Amino acid sequence: MTLTAGALADPLVERPAVDTTDLQTLAPGWAATNPLRGLAQAQAIGRQAFNQTCARCHGAEADGSRSPAPDLRRIGLACRRVKDAELKQRCLSDADHFFVTSVRYGKQKFGIVHMPPFDGVLEPALVYALRSYVETAPRP
Repeated sequence: MTLTAGALADPLVERPAVDTTDLQTLAPGWAATNPLRGLAQAQAIGRQAFNQTCARCHGAEADGSRSPAPDLRRIGLACRRVKDAELKQRCLSDADHFFVTSVRYGKQKFGIVHMPPFDGVLEPALVYALRSYVETAPRP
């Protein structure tokens, strides 16, 4: 999917003002699973980016309890209960794919844009940093 001029003019579709130079260099393209998972620096950068870009809809500090959009902390939550390492990896890969696809292409139902697309605005490292933050954000 490519962004249209209208999507680029959408005030919700902006790259957050965060410095990603401390993130490890990633292979080009989109990985099957989050290559930044578990890295404290990625979580910190993801937190900054989330609060600048995503919090207006998904809640401050990823607390989706009083926001119009879903609580993103729930994506892949069931994977924590999986004991088998290979199965757990597949579960996390599915959750990562859902997250990345949602961020890149947005969400639209019946012609109504519920979330704008960020493809071409957020680079893979920043999307994975967002995912790293969201999956480690505190739960009540």
